[in-house]
Amino acid sequence: MNQPLIQLEHIYKDYPLGENTVKVLKDINLEIFPGEYVALMGPSGSGKSTLMNIIGALDTPTSGTYRLKGKEVNRMTDNELAAIRNREIGFVFQTFNLLPRLTALENVALPLIYAHVPKKERIKRAMEVLENVGLSDRMNHKPNQLSGGQRQRVAIARALINHPSIVLADEPTGNLDSRSSAEIMKLFDRLSKQGNTIILVTHENDIAAHARRLIRLLDGKILNDTGQ
Repeated sequence: MNQPLIQLEHIYKDYPLGENTVKVLKDINLEIFPGEYVALMGPSGSGKSTLMNIIGALDTPTSGTYRLKGKEVNRMTDNELAAIRNREIGFVFQTFNLLPRLTALENVALPLIYAHVPKKERIKRAMEVLENVGLSDRMNHKPNQLSGGQRQRVAIARALINHPSIVLADEPTGNLDSRSSAEIMKLFDRLSKQGNTIILVTHENDIAAHARRLIRLLDGKILNDTGQ
C-alpha cells in the first residue's frame, strides 16, 4: 500500500477576533495519496480555503499534526516552509498572480531562480512545461497580450516547473468564461492522467465533477468524503 502524501491528524485552526475566537477548522482528519485528484467543496465560511492554506504550508494549524511525505510540516522553520512551498507545492490561483512586466517564459521560470537553477536550465525547463500546456507559440508574450485562459495556463505551467508533489488550485476557473474553463479543466484532467496529485478548491459542481474524489466541508468539519 502506498504511503499517504498528505496526512492531517486532528487539525484545528482558530483565529482571534477582538475578544472572541473564531473556530475555522474543527478536528480535520484526512489522508491524500500520490496521484489522487481531489476536489474540496463547501459554502463560503466552510473552511476550505483555510484547509488549502494549511496543506500549502501558507498557514499553520492551531493544533494537530500535518505530515507531508512523512515529515511534520507544523514543526518546520520559516526557511524550511519556504523550501517546501517552492519544491513540493505548485500553486494555481483564481487571479493568475503573474508578473505583468515578465513574459510567459520568464513568469514560468521564476520559481527556478529561487531554487538556484542555472539560467540555461531554467529556460529549457520553462520552454518544455509551456509546450506541455499548449503555449509554445506564446512564450514571449506578456500577460496583457494573453487571454484569461492562456494566462491561467501560464500559471499552471509555473506551478509545474519544479515537478511538485502537489498541485493546489484555488478556484482556478473563477475568472474565466465557460469555454476557457472547459479548456483549463481538460488540462487538469490530462495532468492527473500523467500522475500529478491535484487538489482543487471550488464551489462549482461541474468543476468538482472532474475530480475522482470529493471532500465536502461544512462549518469547519468534513461533512463527507466520496470516491476514495
